[in-house]
Amino acid sequence: MRPRFCLLVVFLPGVLLSGAGSGHSQETVFESKHVAKLKYVTSIATAPDGRNIAYTVVVPRRPLEDDNGPAWSELHVSDLTGNTRPFVTGKVSIGKPQWSDDGHWIYYAAKRNDDSEKALYRIAVDGGESIRVFSHPASIGKFDVSPDGSNVAFIAKSETEKSQKDLQEKGFDQEIYEEDWKRSYVWVTPLEQDPAASDSDAKARMLELDGSALDVSWSPSGRELMVVLAPTPSVDDSYMHKSVHVVDIESGEITHSVNHSAKLGQVAWSPDGKRLALVAGEDIHDPHEGRLLVATIEGDEPLLDLSPKIDAHIGSVAWKDDSHLYWLAAEGVSSRFGIVSLDAMHRDLIKPGSETVFDDLSVDQQGNTIALLGHSAKHTAEVFVAGNSPDAPTRITDVNPWLKEMRFARQTAINWQARDGLELGGVLVYPLEYVEGRRYPTIMYVHGGPESHESNGWLTSYSRPGQVAAAKGFAVFYPNYRGSTGRGVKFSKMGQEDAAGREFDDLVDGVDHLIELGVTDAEAVGVTGGSYGGYASAWCSTYYSERFAASVMFVGISDNVSKVGTTDIPEEMFLVHHRKRLWDDWEYFLERSPIRYVEKNQTPTLIMHGKEDPRVHPSQSLELFRHLKTLDQAPVRLVLYEGEGHGNRKAASRLDYNLRMLRWMEHFLQQKAEEAPPMEFDYREILGVEAEEE
Repeated sequence: MRPRFCLLVVFLPGVLLSGAGSGHSQETVFESKHVAKLKYVTSIATAPDGRNIAYTVVVPRRPLEDDNGPAWSELHVSDLTGNTRPFVTGKVSIGKPQWSDDGHWIYYAAKRNDDSEKALYRIAVDGGESIRVFSHPASIGKFDVSPDGSNVAFIAKSETEKSQKDLQEKGFDQEIYEEDWKRSYVWVTPLEQDPAASDSDAKARMLELDGSALDVSWSPSGRELMVVLAPTPSVDDSYMHKSVHVVDIESGEITHSVNHSAKLGQVAWSPDGKRLALVAGEDIHDPHEGRLLVATIEGDEPLLDLSPKIDAHIGSVAWKDDSHLYWLAAEGVSSRFGIVSLDAMHRDLIKPGSETVFDDLSVDQQGNTIALLGHSAKHTAEVFVAGNSPDAPTRITDVNPWLKEMRFARQTAINWQARDGLELGGVLVYPLEYVEGRRYPTIMYVHGGPESHESNGWLTSYSRPGQVAAAKGFAVFYPNYRGSTGRGVKFSKMGQEDAAGREFDDLVDGVDHLIELGVTDAEAVGVTGGSYGGYASAWCSTYYSERFAASVMFVGISDNVSKVGTTDIPEEMFLVHHRKRLWDDWEYFLERSPIRYVEKNQTPTLIMHGKEDPRVHPSQSLELFRHLKTLDQAPVRLVLYEGEGHGNRKAASRLDYNLRMLRWMEHFLQQKAEEAPPMEFDYREILGVEAEEE
């Protein structure tokens, strides 16, 4: 259950305040319109010689000005001094880039110009236009160019037969549920040195592998491929049942399989091609990958566990050389960066406590230039570079320079003790104009998963209230309840077989801590979150209704009896959440459902959901809405988003969600209203966009 969620407050648009110690004459407080234009760096790739970093930047569409849809993704390149250059920009969606082995080309997959599907492109590092080097009848997904640049391996579905397309166009477009899935295959095709002078649409060779392909990469020798397979194309299998294999490129046969059953993240070849590093779970019941394992691809040696002896979750790894690996982990609300040898000797390079939280890394061929993706309380994800001093990485990008003009509320890590004595942590954003001794309305944002966590970094987005809510006079609380990641396997399993039990008691205990600190007004606490956070929001508006004065539930769970029968991840729900089937304990699934406690509801509840959500079916929101509306004990409203799934992707629905979240909280927590707020917004006025002439 991968969450998305948000919560917000209302503030006066465009208010300018005098600057305070920033070197600027004026600073602006955060509003929803600022959230709508935030850019993020999303992937990084270090050049083989370590002299440049290629990276992608997510650029949101402008509501009411651009055609509605998901954000664009651009390709940029920077040298180590921060001299950045845009390479492919505008109305494009660039996937993760890859450098050629000689560092001359940058490859990427995109749908451009007259492409009917995503094709493979390359652009020279010294400039020029992009060149399409290969296209395929189906969209190219993940890809990897061979070390010598002569071949590319990629993942794509098989081409739909022309006769099938003709039938679909004539109305025979029925879906045979979970039987007519299309598998993804590994394909291999030669790459010509001069695509313009050759047939770039040459037919690729498909490898006959048992399963649906999810990842592929060449060995350093170019004689083998690492392939990640799932038994079926289902989302559930892509979460729970991925397996790692080595495939001989000539025969197309699997020569080695890694014997490990658990969730799987990144897989990386060692420079000598003798080993594979895996970021994986401890066992099949581990909620999230986070251990560093190394597999030898010849013989039957057991997996080597090189995980540091810390309560954390590793997210990214990179080989420095044949016997050393860099690793990057989430630890608490911070991050830790280190290096480990194959004989398990660890050394920290960046310890938790830095004002920057690092999420991803990439290194050059010599393992000397390290690129890191990092964010902080005052900026979104940016590129950092570490060379000889990895403990002091330097930021080299600035994708939102206007943030320097913004006023930021104080943000800090906090800790509290649960009622059973367990130590817990999270992040608190104070109201912008916080005055010691004054109590404030507080919004608690509950992350989803629950196998995820909140870091003390950037916490403002369409679904996170952050600085927008703080500017409106709210305290915003981000708790990492039991079951969260960032504190090791044991902690992440603490919520299993106890849905909505101690894990949600932790939330109330966190609110009590804020009340004891003198920050929170006990009579003005709101809750919001998406997916599992939406589940928490529904639980707090029913079971714990007496504690919450407003609730915003996003793509959340209300009925666990029907949830396990309508989700696309039933095995994950069984293996890492409930650890039992519905028929094993019907009463448990009912008792852990918010609808069981709807008669307790006195909390104004706003429910939002994408109409195409396969993870948490929209019926979960429909059920809760219908019961609360029938009881009519507190205001309730249901907002459904056309064409959205498990979280909003389109610019307009993201802005609308943000505005509604904030208005609901402001209306009931600050204004103490008794009726629901208006349904409409003047989007043009909010965004400062002039009305179109008739």
